[in-house]
Amino acid sequence: MEFKLIPAGSFTMGEGDDAHEVTLTTPFKMGVHEVTQAQYEQVMGFNPSHFKGGNHPVEKVTWERAVEFCRRLSDLPVEKAAGHVYRLPTEAEWEYACRAGTTTRYSFGDDDSELGDYAWFGTLDDKTHPVGTKRPNPWGLYDMHGNVWELCEDWGAKYPSGNATNPTGSSTGTNRVKRGGSWSSFDKTCGSAYRSWQKPLGWGWDCGFRVCLSPSGK
Repeated sequence: MEFKLIPAGSFTMGEGDDAHEVTLTTPFKMGVHEVTQAQYEQVMGFNPSHFKGGNHPVEKVTWERAVEFCRRLSDLPVEKAAGHVYRLPTEAEWEYACRAGTTTRYSFGDDDSELGDYAWFGTLDDKTHPVGTKRPNPWGLYDMHGNVWELCEDWGAKYPSGNATNPTGSSTGTNRVKRGGSWSSFDKTCGSAYRSWQKPLGWGWDCGFRVCLSPSGK
C-alpha cells in the first residue's frame, strides 16, 4: 500500500447549516488508493467482491470486515515489528483529506462537468474500475470521489454544535458513516461534504474502504 502524509490543520467540515470548524492536531497517513481486491485477499484469504479484478477496489465489505482487515494487517509480524497500526479514517480525517485544502463542492472546484476527470460515477458504467485511473486530488489521493463508497470509523449521527478538535463522532449509533460516492452515484453525492450511512453488517456492490496508517499507540 502507498500512503500520503496528511498535515495537521483546520478546515470547515460539512456544508450549509452543518458547516463547522474542525481542527486536526496530528498529521496522519492516508492510503493513496482504496483497498484493492488483491490486498484484501492477501490479508483475509478471500475476495467478496462482485466486480472481480485484483486492482479494482474491494466491495461487498461490511464495516466489521473492514475493521477486521485493519486488525489482521496490523497483526502481521512485519507490521508489528515496524510499529504500524492500520485503521479506518475518522469522518473528519476523511473529509479533510478529500478536500485537500479546498472549500469547494469537490476537491477540484464546483463545476460538475469536471467530475468525470476525477471520479467514476453515474449509472452508465455499472461497475467498479481499477484504482488510480482518474486524476488525484491536490494531495495526491485517488478516487476520493466515486468508484466505491468508503467506510469511516464513526457512527452516523448529527454533527456536534460548535467547533471541534480531533472529533471521533458519536459513541453509539445504528449505522456507520460512508463517504465519497461510487460508480452508481449521482454527481452531488460524490461531493467532499456529502454524508451517507451503512449498517455495520450491511454491504453493497458499491462500498469499500481505504485505510490510515498510524504509529503504534496512536
